[in-house]
Amino acid sequence: MTYKILIADKLGNAGLERLSQMSDVAYDLRTGLSKEALLEAIADYDAVIVRSDTFIDADVIAAGKRLKVIGRAGIGVDNIDVPAATAHGVMVMNTPHSNSVATAEQTFTLLLATSRRTVPAHNSLAAGQWERSRFVGTELYGKTLGIIGFGYIGRLVARRAQAFGMNVVAYDPYVPTETAIELEVELLPLDELLAASDLITLHAIVTPETKGIINAATIAQMKDGVIIVNVARGKLIDEQALAEALQSGKVAAAGLDVYQEEPPAGSPLIGLPNVIHTPHLGASTQEAQKNVGIEIVEQIAEALRGVAYRNVLNPLGG
Repeated sequence: MTYKILIADKLGNAGLERLSQMSDVAYDLRTGLSKEALLEAIADYDAVIVRSDTFIDADVIAAGKRLKVIGRAGIGVDNIDVPAATAHGVMVMNTPHSNSVATAEQTFTLLLATSRRTVPAHNSLAAGQWERSRFVGTELYGKTLGIIGFGYIGRLVARRAQAFGMNVVAYDPYVPTETAIELEVELLPLDELLAASDLITLHAIVTPETKGIINAATIAQMKDGVIIVNVARGKLIDEQALAEALQSGKVAAAGLDVYQEEPPAGSPLIGLPNVIHTPHLGASTQEAQKNVGIEIVEQIAEALRGVAYRNVLNPLGG
């Protein structure tokens, strides 16, 4: 039997090469499909692989008469209707660790760049200016970092922060106190974390509880001059509230890799002088792209063969 896989978003060459080595798997790489084209195509496939660009909603899942597995090459599955997949007996799986180091490093890139005002200093020098006194920054050493979402990536960030001599606190209602103690991190209620932190990083998934967790009310509880970094999901932040706080100085700076809408056309955050932007580069390293591609295709092949079910997010697959 030959299993057919639709790859609807760009996947690294390493993943495609791994698929080509499988004698019982065939694949089609068809990126940028409209919803209508996806609805027409999906009926021919046993599995579909997406990144963050393609939406697999209830209509697409219902049209997938042969569909058994939806694979997310990455962590977040907010572009997949997981309840609809469950109702149709379709497994949803992701690759939670393959790009974690890349995301943690991007977080720290933005922490350092915002603290030391690296981008505006570069732009000034590139424009022929020499303004050392204009770009006085702050050190990470001795500061308190508040981590919202203390899963695998949050813990990688914590270890790197500790190496810089930072005090680390975290908010995550699903993490046992014992886990935090082992990592020398103090778990706090959200309001206490907001009040204690000099810098805040976001590593939560988007749920009804976390959507817009950074908003006017929570920003009001923060220290004056706080720095906020988001390399998780744009919908964790109320962009208008953050823009107003950046303009007033309540928030000194922000480092943003993700946005409510991508590309972020019309976002009030674009163009603010105290914001450093990157275009969703959290997983964009050569190593992460290789790892995520290989991991998702191997997981899907194993699930289709009934051999193993790794990183399945809904209660299917034995």
